[in-house]
Amino acid sequence: MKRLGIIWGCLAIIGHAEPAYAQSEHPVQLALLNPVQLFSDTDAIRGVRFSLLYGKNTAVSGFDLGLVNHTTDAFRGVQFGGVGVSNGDFTGWQNNWVNVVQGAFEGLQIGVVSTAETGRGVQWSGVNHSRNFRGLQVAVVNYARQLDGVQIGLINIIREGGMFPVFPIVNWSRGAN
Repeated sequence: MKRLGIIWGCLAIIGHAEPAYAQSEHPVQLALLNPVQLFSDTDAIRGVRFSLLYGKNTAVSGFDLGLVNHTTDAFRGVQFGGVGVSNGDFTGWQNNWVNVVQGAFEGLQIGVVSTAETGRGVQWSGVNHSRNFRGLQVAVVNYARQLDGVQIGLINIIREGGMFPVFPIVNWSRGAN
């Protein structure tokens, strides 16, 4: 039931997403291996992107499915695949084996490895990493340079301001994020 609520919440975000900044915007993208895709990687997708091997676009607002999903700017929506990379901000649900957000992340990350420069929400993976995170991290190994929230896992590391610098099972901090 909670998953259904998360999905509906992510779809609500998609419906209210602002237009992406790019040369052109398209409702559907099909990609084999960039640059072998329907539309250029300098275009934005507002709808659905399917990437068989590797798809790349400036921005995606909507649903993203593929082996390797790459956006060079913002992503808003739901992403499933093997590897998800956003060079910009990510808002929504990122569910890949490996999740990488180089900008600000807001939402839910589920995977084997999840990393975000800054984050707000939930990271639920084998290994979680964030420079600054606000929310909940659940993993075998959790790392945050600064945390405003709770870590649950075998090894929990908060470099600055945590209750403990390293602590098993649970660690927490009311950071200055």
